[in-house]
Amino acid sequence: MKGLSTEINGVEIHLPFAETAPLVARALRDGTYEGDEANAAERCVREGFRVLELGAGIGYVTAICARRTAPENVLTVEANPALIPVIEANLARNSAEDVTVLHGAVVPRAEEGETGAFRVQDHFPASRLGARGGQSVEVPLIGFHDLLRAHRPHVVLMDIEGAEAHLFDRPWKCPLRFCVLELHPRHYPPRAIKRIVDAMSTMSMTYDPAVSRGKIIGFRRVWKDT
Repeated sequence: MKGLSTEINGVEIHLPFAETAPLVARALRDGTYEGDEANAAERCVREGFRVLELGAGIGYVTAICARRTAPENVLTVEANPALIPVIEANLARNSAEDVTVLHGAVVPRAEEGETGAFRVQDHFPASRLGARGGQSVEVPLIGFHDLLRAHRPHVVLMDIEGAEAHLFDRPWKCPLRFCVLELHPRHYPPRAIKRIVDAMSTMSMTYDPAVSRGKIIGFRRVWKDT
């Protein structure tokens, strides 16, 4: 099969279009691909936890989450239509076929059947809603708060190229224990980052230094003294 096949952290990964994604292929070869995100998943996901992942990429961190809890406890969302079969194939390679994979772009609220213009970039991890350049494709919009109510995750992981700034408009209704996200300060001002931190604090979540590094920021629940 054409492309790049490798193993990282015991996860088998195949990237069928390695020649058109040189930066991703290089990170896969040297074992650094999504290293911080993988570390966060290893630390935060525990047996029995339900996980909501926004931005599955090629399914590497998804497979780690499935291994840490159980595939049926993981729901992952990816907007780039070209990546859906890649994710599903990589999950199958790792006996994680029971992960729920949704195609769509996450927004705070969405009406049934609503779509949005998603820009697919040559460097596919940079693809996002509202970007310039690249190929525009219409993708389903998925309401974030609807996902929270339906899946009730204990862990939320997100890397959605700036769209995260809009998901902290009100408290999340779920039994949240950990949240890890990649910040994208090029796409929003510092006050948006403050809004994220303030929203987490309102939900009894505090900064988690064990998983935070660079643009990856983690939060964990603060339990009241008993």
